[in-house]
Amino acid sequence: MKRPVGLRALRNFHAIVRLGSVTGAAREMGLAQPTASRLLSQLEEDVGFELFHRDRGRLIPSPDGLLLFEEVDRALDNVDRVYDLVRDISDYRVGQLKLVAPPSFTEGVLPDIAALFIAKFPQVHLTIDSHNLEAAKALIATRAVDAGFIRMPLDRPDLRAEPVMVSETACVLRGDHPLASREVIDAGSLKGVPLVLLGLGRSSRAQIDAAFAEAGVRPNVRVETHTVGSACALATRGVGVAIVNEVLARSYVRDDAVMRRFSPSITHEYAFVTSSMTRPSRLAEEFLDLTRGHFA
Repeated sequence: MKRPVGLRALRNFHAIVRLGSVTGAAREMGLAQPTASRLLSQLEEDVGFELFHRDRGRLIPSPDGLLLFEEVDRALDNVDRVYDLVRDISDYRVGQLKLVAPPSFTEGVLPDIAALFIAKFPQVHLTIDSHNLEAAKALIATRAVDAGFIRMPLDRPDLRAEPVMVSETACVLRGDHPLASREVIDAGSLKGVPLVLLGLGRSSRAQIDAAFAEAGVRPNVRVETHTVGSACALATRGVGVAIVNEVLARSYVRDDAVMRRFSPSITHEYAFVTSSMTRPSRLAEEFLDLTRGHFA
């Protein structure tokens, strides 16, 4: 073979065999007939053997031509499948997005964003998992997942953060609680009041403990739990006043519960985090755009 055979020439040859004429092949491929004839002549020259017998203007495939046609037919079918897949990927008709987020995030605000994403890309498979903070960071950094929601700060050069949410800290309590009439509940007013707090080891918990220490109050922790949802459920049942992330708690404040701002101000900043070692996937960028719109 004198040189590599081009895909266009193979498609032209395939169409001539199927349709029985250069004219039909040229029409199907959107070519001028001289161009289709030239492609065929060049192909025969390149492969080094005759593909057709010429009989009074008719093209009759040679045995070698028929043998080549069978293989070209299979090859072009595979090429077309590749093109179909490229179009499906480009149009988001296939694909997978893996996310990781804290349990309270996956139970609180993430379902709303995920529903928007699935509505926009119904053929994409979405996976959402929960892990502790350090495990989540490792999964994102090693690209075991595409992205995740992490509370700032990150303090890791192998992660890229796009801030998406800033939330205050709030108290969730029953509407008939003596403190429910206040607009703001400060640490000093919670002296002796049963509390529901998220577990030790969290940076937000350390800030809450520091707020009580500054007010000269020893917190009366009735229950320690690990999700905002469970803390709000316990507060609704009158177990104690829950001190939680305001945005994450909104979906759980119902029935007889109310939410009041906690003082002093303690903010929670969350970011959409990807590995800094590579560019985020297109699906991850789409999810980020929907997240920004949701929190806007």
